[in-house]
Amino acid sequence: MRGTTLGTRAVVAGQASRPDGRKALVAGGKPAVDASDDSMLSLAKIIDMESRSLRKVVETASEIKRQSHAEIAQAEFAAAGAAVYPDATFTLRLAFGTVKGYEQDGQRIPAITTFAGLFQRARAKRDTPPFNLPKRWLDLRPTLEQNEGFLRTPFNFACTADIIGGNSGSPVVSRQGELVGLIFDGNIQSLVLDIAYDDTQARAVSVDAAGIVAALRTVYASQAGAQRVVLEITPQQTAPSSTPR
Repeated sequence: MRGTTLGTRAVVAGQASRPDGRKALVAGGKPAVDASDDSMLSLAKIIDMESRSLRKVVETASEIKRQSHAEIAQAEFAAAGAAVYPDATFTLRLAFGTVKGYEQDGQRIPAITTFAGLFQRARAKRDTPPFNLPKRWLDLRPTLEQNEGFLRTPFNFACTADIIGGNSGSPVVSRQGELVGLIFDGNIQSLVLDIAYDDTQARAVSVDAAGIVAALRTVYASQAGAQRVVLEITPQQTAPSSTPR
Protein backbone atom coordinates (compact mmCIF):
# COMPACT_ATOMS: atom_id res chain seq x y z
CA MET A 1 0.00 0.00 0.00
CA ARG A 2 1.29 3.46 -0.89
CA GLY A 3 1.73 6.07 1.81
CA THR A 4 2.65 3.65 4.58
CA THR A 5 5.93 3.03 6.37
CA LEU A 6 4.57 0.18 8.49
CA GLY A 7 6.93 -2.46 7.26
CA THR A 8 10.32 -2.99 5.72
CA ARG A 9 11.57 -4.30 2.42
CA ALA A 10 14.41 -6.68 1.83
CA VAL A 11 17.85 -5.12 1.64
CA VAL A 12 18.85 -5.30 -2.03
CA ALA A 13 22.33 -4.36 -3.16
CA GLY A 14 22.43 -0.83 -4.59
CA GLN A 15 18.97 0.09 -3.33
CA ALA A 16 17.98 2.07 -0.26
CA SER A 17 15.65 0.26 2.10
CA ARG A 18 12.29 1.78 2.98
CA PRO A 19 12.18 3.37 6.46
CA ASP A 20 10.43 1.39 9.17
CA GLY A 21 7.79 3.67 10.67
CA ARG A 22 6.77 1.13 13.30
CA LYS A 23 9.67 2.02 15.57
CA ALA A 24 8.69 5.69 15.68
CA LEU A 25 5.08 4.82 16.48
CA VAL A 26 6.10 2.43 19.25
CA ALA A 27 8.40 5.07 20.74
CA GLY A 28 5.72 7.77 20.51
CA GLY A 29 2.92 5.64 21.90
CA LYS A 30 -0.80 6.42 21.46
CA PRO A 31 -0.28 10.16 20.73
CA ALA A 32 1.98 9.27 17.81
CA VAL A 33 -0.55 6.74 16.49
CA ASP A 34 -3.42 9.23 16.79
CA ALA A 35 -1.45 11.94 15.00
CA SER A 36 -0.13 9.69 12.23
CA ASP A 37 -1.42 10.11 8.67
CA ASP A 38 0.00 6.74 7.59
CA SER A 39 -2.37 5.25 5.01
CA MET A 40 -2.39 1.79 6.60
CA LEU A 41 -3.27 3.23 10.00
CA SER A 42 -6.00 5.35 8.42
CA LEU A 43 -7.50 2.21 6.87
CA ALA A 44 -7.29 0.37 10.20
CA LYS A 45 -9.13 3.19 11.97
CA ILE A 46 -11.94 3.07 9.40
CA ILE A 47 -12.57 -0.67 9.67
CA ASP A 48 -11.67 -1.23 13.34
CA MET A 49 -15.15 -0.95 14.88
CA GLU A 50 -16.80 -3.07 12.19
CA SER A 51 -13.99 -5.61 12.41
CA ARG A 52 -14.38 -5.97 16.18
CA SER A 53 -18.14 -6.41 15.80
CA LEU A 54 -17.75 -9.14 13.17
CA ARG A 55 -15.07 -10.84 15.23
CA LYS A 56 -17.51 -11.22 18.13
CA VAL A 57 -20.05 -12.84 15.78
CA VAL A 58 -17.42 -15.27 14.49
CA GLU A 59 -16.20 -16.12 17.99
CA THR A 60 -19.74 -16.83 19.18
CA ALA A 61 -20.49 -19.05 16.18
CA SER A 62 -17.13 -20.82 16.49
CA GLU A 63 -17.79 -21.72 20.12
CA ILE A 64 -21.16 -23.23 19.20
CA LYS A 65 -19.48 -25.30 16.49
CA ARG A 66 -16.71 -26.44 18.85
CA GLN A 67 -19.23 -27.63 21.44
CA SER A 68 -21.28 -29.42 18.77
CA HIS A 69 -18.16 -31.04 17.34
CA ALA A 70 -17.27 -32.39 20.78
CA GLU A 71 -20.76 -33.89 21.18
CA ILE A 72 -20.57 -35.50 17.71
CA ALA A 73 -17.13 -36.94 18.49
CA GLN A 74 -18.39 -38.40 21.76
CA ALA A 75 -21.35 -40.01 19.96
CA GLU A 76 -19.05 -41.49 17.29
CA PHE A 77 -16.73 -42.92 19.91
CA ALA A 78 -19.66 -44.38 21.85
CA ALA A 79 -20.88 -46.11 18.68
CA ALA A 80 -17.61 -47.27 17.12
CA GLY A 81 -15.11 -47.22 19.97
CA ALA A 82 -11.41 -47.38 19.12
CA ALA A 83 -12.20 -47.82 15.40
CA VAL A 84 -12.83 -44.08 15.16
CA TYR A 85 -9.80 -42.16 13.90
CA PRO A 86 -8.75 -39.65 16.60
CA ASP A 87 -9.50 -36.01 15.93
CA ALA A 88 -7.31 -33.08 16.94
CA THR A 89 -8.15 -32.41 20.58
CA PHE A 90 -4.71 -31.09 21.62
CA THR A 91 -4.16 -34.26 23.66
CA LEU A 92 -0.77 -35.98 23.58
CA ARG A 93 -0.45 -38.42 20.68
CA LEU A 94 2.10 -39.97 18.32
CA ALA A 95 2.03 -39.80 14.53
CA PHE A 96 4.17 -42.12 12.43
CA GLY A 97 5.60 -41.26 9.04
CA THR A 98 8.40 -41.66 6.53
CA VAL A 99 10.74 -38.98 5.22
CA LYS A 100 9.53 -38.77 1.64
CA GLY A 101 9.24 -36.30 -1.24
CA TYR A 102 6.23 -35.79 -3.48
CA GLU A 103 5.20 -34.62 -6.95
CA GLN A 104 3.71 -31.24 -7.82
CA ASP A 105 2.83 -30.03 -11.33
CA GLY A 106 4.79 -32.93 -12.78
CA GLN A 107 7.93 -32.02 -10.84
CA ARG A 108 9.51 -34.21 -8.22
CA ILE A 109 9.94 -32.32 -4.94
CA PRO A 110 12.81 -33.75 -2.87
CA ALA A 111 12.23 -34.76 0.74
CA ILE A 112 15.25 -32.88 2.09
CA THR A 113 16.49 -29.36 1.40
CA THR A 114 19.92 -27.98 2.27
CA PHE A 115 21.44 -24.61 3.10
CA ALA A 116 22.73 -24.49 -0.48
CA GLY A 117 19.13 -24.63 -1.64
CA LEU A 118 18.19 -21.88 0.82
CA PHE A 119 20.72 -19.50 -0.76
CA GLN A 120 19.75 -20.51 -4.30
CA ARG A 121 16.08 -19.90 -3.60
CA ALA A 122 16.73 -16.48 -2.05
CA ARG A 123 18.78 -15.41 -5.08
CA ALA A 124 16.21 -16.75 -7.54
CA LYS A 125 13.57 -14.61 -5.81
CA ARG A 126 15.96 -11.59 -5.72
CA ASP A 127 15.94 -11.60 -1.93
CA THR A 128 12.36 -10.35 -1.79
CA PRO A 129 9.83 -11.34 0.91
CA PRO A 130 9.05 -13.99 1.92
CA PHE A 131 12.29 -15.40 0.49
CA ASN A 132 14.60 -12.68 1.82
CA LEU A 133 17.32 -13.68 4.24
CA PRO A 134 17.81 -11.99 7.63
CA LYS A 135 20.60 -9.39 7.72
CA ARG A 136 22.89 -11.66 9.72
CA TRP A 137 22.61 -14.33 7.03
CA LEU A 138 23.10 -11.79 4.23
CA ASP A 139 26.24 -10.45 5.86
CA LEU A 140 27.68 -13.94 6.28
CA ARG A 141 26.50 -15.37 2.95
CA PRO A 142 29.84 -14.88 1.11
CA THR A 143 31.62 -16.82 3.85
CA LEU A 144 28.92 -19.46 4.31
CA GLU A 145 28.85 -20.21 0.59
CA GLN A 146 32.52 -21.15 0.77
CA ASN A 147 31.80 -23.74 3.45
CA GLU A 148 30.93 -26.94 1.57
CA GLY A 149 30.07 -28.83 4.74
CA PHE A 150 27.60 -26.14 5.77
CA LEU A 151 26.02 -26.00 2.30
CA ARG A 152 25.40 -29.77 2.31
CA THR A 153 23.80 -29.72 5.76
CA PRO A 154 20.07 -30.61 5.76
CA PHE A 155 17.86 -27.59 6.39
CA ASN A 156 14.25 -28.84 6.22
CA PHE A 157 12.67 -32.20 5.47
CA ALA A 158 9.21 -33.46 4.54
CA CYS A 159 7.54 -36.59 5.88
CA THR A 160 4.19 -38.35 5.77
CA ALA A 161 3.28 -37.80 9.43
CA ASP A 162 -0.35 -36.82 10.01
CA ILE A 163 -0.42 -33.27 11.38
CA ILE A 164 -2.93 -30.48 11.94
CA GLY A 165 -2.87 -26.86 13.07
CA GLY A 166 -1.35 -26.64 16.53
CA ASN A 167 1.29 -29.31 15.94
CA SER A 168 4.00 -26.74 15.20
CA GLY A 169 6.93 -27.19 17.55
CA SER A 170 6.33 -30.91 17.98
CA PRO A 171 9.50 -33.01 18.09
CA VAL A 172 10.32 -35.47 15.31
CA VAL A 173 12.01 -38.57 16.69
CA SER A 174 13.81 -41.33 14.80
CA ARG A 175 13.42 -45.08 15.39
CA GLN A 176 16.47 -44.86 17.62
CA GLY A 177 14.79 -42.27 19.83
CA GLU A 178 16.93 -39.40 18.52
CA LEU A 179 15.50 -35.92 18.10
CA VAL A 180 15.94 -35.27 14.37
CA GLY A 181 13.75 -32.21 13.83
CA LEU A 182 10.86 -29.96 14.81
CA ILE A 183 7.56 -29.75 12.93
CA PHE A 184 6.75 -26.19 11.86
CA ASP A 185 4.46 -26.41 8.82
CA GLY A 186 2.85 -28.53 6.15
CA ASN A 187 2.74 -28.20 2.38
CA ILE A 188 -0.41 -26.86 0.72
CA GLN A 189 -1.54 -30.41 0.02
CA SER A 190 -1.57 -31.18 3.75
CA LEU A 191 -4.69 -29.05 4.24
CA VAL A 192 -6.76 -32.19 3.57
CA LEU A 193 -5.43 -33.63 6.84
CA ASP A 194 -8.07 -31.57 8.64
CA ILE A 195 -10.55 -34.06 7.20
CA ALA A 196 -8.78 -37.26 6.14
CA TYR A 197 -5.28 -38.69 6.09
CA ASP A 198 -3.43 -38.81 2.78
CA ASP A 199 0.22 -39.71 2.20
CA THR A 200 0.30 -39.30 -1.59
CA GLN A 201 1.16 -35.61 -1.58
CA ALA A 202 0.36 -34.28 1.90
CA ARG A 203 3.55 -33.69 3.85
CA ALA A 204 4.53 -32.39 7.27
CA VAL A 205 7.53 -30.06 7.07
CA SER A 206 10.19 -29.94 9.78
CA VAL A 207 13.39 -28.03 10.39
CA ASP A 208 16.25 -30.51 10.55
CA ALA A 209 18.11 -30.87 13.86
CA ALA A 210 21.41 -30.92 11.96
CA GLY A 211 20.49 -27.57 10.42
CA ILE A 212 19.65 -26.07 13.81
CA VAL A 213 23.00 -27.11 15.27
CA ALA A 214 24.93 -25.98 12.17
CA ALA A 215 23.25 -22.55 12.24
CA LEU A 216 23.98 -22.11 15.95
CA ARG A 217 27.62 -23.06 15.48
CA THR A 218 28.19 -21.03 12.32
CA VAL A 219 25.70 -18.22 11.78
CA TYR A 220 25.10 -17.44 15.44
CA ALA A 221 28.59 -18.29 16.72
CA SER A 222 29.05 -14.78 18.14
CA GLN A 223 25.58 -14.65 19.70
CA ALA A 224 25.62 -14.78 23.48
CA GLY A 225 24.40 -18.14 24.69
CA ALA A 226 24.37 -19.86 21.29
CA GLN A 227 27.27 -22.17 22.07
CA ARG A 228 25.81 -22.94 25.50
CA VAL A 229 22.66 -24.13 23.73
CA VAL A 230 24.78 -26.24 21.35
CA LEU A 231 26.53 -27.94 24.28
CA GLU A 232 23.20 -28.52 25.97
CA ILE A 233 21.55 -30.22 22.99
CA THR A 234 24.64 -32.10 21.77
CA PRO A 235 26.31 -33.20 25.02
CA GLN A 236 28.11 -36.14 23.40
CA GLN A 237 29.70 -34.12 20.60
CA THR A 238 33.01 -32.44 21.29
CA ALA A 239 33.70 -30.98 17.84
CA PRO A 240 31.52 -29.56 15.05
CA SER A 241 30.68 -31.99 12.28
CA SER A 242 30.44 -30.88 8.67
CA THR A 243 28.90 -34.18 7.53
CA PRO A 244 25.12 -33.93 7.02
CA ARG A 245 22.86 -36.48 8.67
